[in-house]
Amino acid sequence: MRVVPNLYPAFDGDGELSVDHLGPVFTQARASGIHEVLVLSPDHEASWADLDEPQAGLVMAALRDRLEEHARRPHVRYTQAIVNHGREAGASIAHPHGQLLGVPFVPGELAEELAGFVRFGESCLLCTTAEAELGSDHRVVYQDDRVVVVTPFWSGTPFEMLVIPLTHEAHLPQAEPRDLASVGRAIRDVLDRLRRVVGDVAHNVVIHTAPHHHRDEGYHWHVHVLPRLTSVAGFEQGTGVLINIVGPERAAQQLVATD
Repeated sequence: MRVVPNLYPAFDGDGELSVDHLGPVFTQARASGIHEVLVLSPDHEASWADLDEPQAGLVMAALRDRLEEHARRPHVRYTQAIVNHGREAGASIAHPHGQLLGVPFVPGELAEELAGFVRFGESCLLCTTAEAELGSDHRVVYQDDRVVVVTPFWSGTPFEMLVIPLTHEAHLPQAEPRDLASVGRAIRDVLDRLRRVVGDVAHNVVIHTAPHHHRDEGYHWHVHVLPRLTSVAGFEQGTGVLINIVGPERAAQQLVATD
């Protein structure tokens, strides 16, 4: 695999975040930061679902190494790792690849997640979720001794999946190599199952880790797998309320049935 600079970066440059107020409701800031492309495989026809076990582990190791490098940049506060598969999911080229975007702020989605972990209380939200899901076994799609994948109880879209490392760690770069390898293998496995159930559907893989230098260890890094099987219509856009036409229990049953 290879990691290369994006030719058309959304974020570029070493400047710190500087906000300009141009008027009563006009605020802008320069998009400084880092934008890189992860070429997942030399095979043009492959996707993450087609990677063998060593290659899937190599992808996760490369993510760890690049996140460590991003953290050394003084003005990069958070790095978002994503894989967009299919045009409907935002992929502009067909060759299997992911992207790393190091930005000089903590995005709102991450800030809300961090706040959610704090609101949950003294125990970890995802450790509790993993324990409860393994206990009930209604929505478990994949598990081994290092990771569990579930169709979460709060799924907003059909066949949405959540990959939870069983070892609590806030920062992906600090995860044990075997945990990273297990997560890479789990993503490969569930994407293959998804393809067998609904076909080669467009999807997004979104990796969430704590912001660089974030000191609160209550967060738990994880991965969202988001198939693009339905469109976001006016009600969803107007209210932020998602309508899921395939319940998570039914989705899990279909995904498990591919074994």
